Amino acid sequence: MIQLFDYWRSSASYRVRIALGLAGLHWDSVTVNLVKGEQRSAAHLSRNPQGLVPALEIDGQIFTQSLAIIEYLDETRALGLLPGTAAERARLRALAQAIAIDIHPICNLRVAKYAIEQSQGAITMQGWMQAFIGPGLEAVEAMVEDGPYCGGARVTLPDLCLLPQIYNAQRWEVDLSALPKLRKIAAQLETLPAFAAAHPDKTPH
Repeated sequence: MIQLFDYWRSSASYRVRIALGLAGLHWDSVTVNLVKGEQRSAAHLSRNPQGLVPALEIDGQIFTQSLAIIEYLDETRALGLLPGTAAERARLRALAQAIAIDIHPICNLRVAKYAIEQSQGAITMQGWMQAFIGPGLEAVEAMVEDGPYCGGARVTLPDLCLLPQIYNAQRWEVDLSALPKLRKIAAQLETLPAFAAAHPDKTPH
């Protein structure tokens, strides 16, 4: 049995749901409600001492960190998410990390909430998100190829990071008009079954 401990709006969990779908795997989704603080429960900390989602129980082990989980699935289920030469794989990892490591952490709910509380009202949640998601995606726009996917002709690792971040951008009303390549790629990804099925609106919450 495969269990994914996730939260419906977590972009890190969203990435892993896509990877599981691409692998054709069936899993049980176990909600860890971040708003209610369930990530700090003893039960969840026993799975992930960081108190974060997702955590994936598979093959008799528990894995954490979305990119590490995706690469594990890629290697064990032959997803082909990092094809090509060493240089080409490095470029794909750079694209994925530009989203998952540079945009996502600073827009993490706990980080944003702390900044807003410390600002004593000078910063709003939407203002914080727009300040970092927009410029971050502009850099990714300059890095990607002109579709149909981030790395060219096929789905690769950065695509699994892009669509969840586009979802977040839309949620916070980030202006995407200057990102034609990313909008084109996102529209293509939305047509793929594994990506569509992983959407937060289709996830238990």
